[in-house]
Amino acid sequence: MKLPLIKQLVSFIEENDQDFVIEAVEVLENLTEVSSLKDDELDTIGELISNMYGALEVHSDMRSGTDKKTALNGFMKRVMGSIDT
Repeated sequence: MKLPLIKQLVSFIEENDQDFVIEAVEVLENLTEVSSLKDDELDTIGELISNMYGALEVHSDMRSGTDKKTALNGFMKRVMGSIDT
């Protein structure tokens, strides 16, 4: 996951609507079903999906009252914690 990408997506959600990101995730998930995709292409799509889900989670934290910086840092700490275990 890339924090700059998640920050950009969170800003997009703030300026527009999270439905755009949700629909983009659905499109990307559908593309993963193409049998002719190579592993590196699937990895790229997977990384995009992960970052989009991360942005949606950060945005959800923000809607619950957490400021943007704290929500981003908290999310990244959770991600790093899950990698360490």
